[in-house]
Amino acid sequence: MDTSATCLVLVDDLKSFTDPARKEKSKTMFPTAMEVLGVTSPKMKALIKIWWIDLKMWSPGKLLDLAKKLVETRILECNMVAFELLWKNKNALKLLTLNELKYLGQNMDNWVTTDTFSIMLSGYAWRENQISDADIFKWLNSENRWWRRTAVVSTVTLNLRSRGGTGDAQCTLMICEKVISDRDDMIVKALSWALRELSKSDKPAVEDFMAKYDSQLASRVRREVYTKLETGRKNG
Repeated sequence: MDTSATCLVLVDDLKSFTDPARKEKSKTMFPTAMEVLGVTSPKMKALIKIWWIDLKMWSPGKLLDLAKKLVETRILECNMVAFELLWKNKNALKLLTLNELKYLGQNMDNWVTTDTFSIMLSGYAWRENQISDADIFKWLNSENRWWRRTAVVSTVTLNLRSRGGTGDAQCTLMICEKVISDRDDMIVKALSWALRELSKSDKPAVEDFMAKYDSQLASRVRREVYTKLETGRKNG
């Protein structure tokens, strides 16, 4: 089956698990211009597990093409599935260039899609030197808040052990320093997350960063990061 036909099948499967309550809740949890079917994360992951029986045999290039087709539907759940499928095939991830990432991230307008993209795709591509520090800085300078958030959340993959991160204080703090004065709520939350994740592998580096920039950081960042440093938890 070709990628277009497969995409249609996957969409139909997702639609069979539409949850009206979930769909309604999404309007306030993560508003988006994309169509939302209302498929819960457990249902989506169960479907991916079934689809993967066949899709794991696909070539990396064909899988990337399917991911693009899914993104083109402008359905939120299809975008999420696209990122998940690519993450499951590291050879497909190796095909991600800056232009491919821009294409796959064309619908990012909410934190759920942005964070999944950042953790599974852009963060990995950056860590593996498929995109450069300069590319991440360009996103940081974007007027689009979601690409700025992508730049910050991409640091999480450098440090998140469950995603293969081994810790990279230099790159993480290089990005964090650029957004200490950004008061967009999505960036403030991303900065807190980036620092808290780094603290698991390099607590002294985060302590030094907090001491240096304490007076310039948003109150949320100070509260959450200091709590993490002191208790190991986000909230006391």
